[in-house]
Amino acid sequence: MKLRTLSVIAGISYLIIFFAAIFANFFVLDSIVKEPLLTIQNDHLMVRFGIMAFIITVVFDVVVAWALYELYKKNILSGLSTLFRMMHAAIMGVAVFTLPVALTLTSEKEILNQIDLFNIIWLIGLFFFGIHLILLGRILKKPKLITISLIIAGIMYMADTGAHILLHNYDDYNSIFLALVAIPSIFGEMALSVWLLVKGGIS
Repeated sequence: MKLRTLSVIAGISYLIIFFAAIFANFFVLDSIVKEPLLTIQNDHLMVRFGIMAFIITVVFDVVVAWALYELYKKNILSGLSTLFRMMHAAIMGVAVFTLPVALTLTSEKEILNQIDLFNIIWLIGLFFFGIHLILLGRILKKPKLITISLIIAGIMYMADTGAHILLHNYDDYNSIFLALVAIPSIFGEMALSVWLLVKGGIS
């Protein structure tokens, strides 16, 4: 397959992940956290679509991992980077298995416990995703602003997971860590997806 085609596949897959994750996180999970029982009972179809959106992100995570590996397999770090992204996808897949159970629950506490379980598993996966982003930044080398953003985002993902585990009062710093992760990751990954679509694979 041509490098340009692989780059376009990776870019489109990144955009699908981005929009599916926004819907699943900010429209579905946030609604469940705010009104657990009401959302599960009255908006169960939206919740089911949210679960499907998470499954879609896992599928296209694997597609991105494959496409990026094929694009940069001459780099010695490419295989390692791919493995860490695949680890993230696998862990995320396990996390998604916890969500359909929430549809069967009738207690707000039980529903929120199930969402917490999902978040904990996902959080561990993001640690490995952070390593992938750091390695990807080293592999790409240019555009410089994108590679720096990816490396910073990777470090922040790892730091956030570590803080969740190590700090007993993490909630006091939650908004700070959210900003530290969100800003470089949204910019870096969105910019990368656009660059892959427009210029990636062109010698």
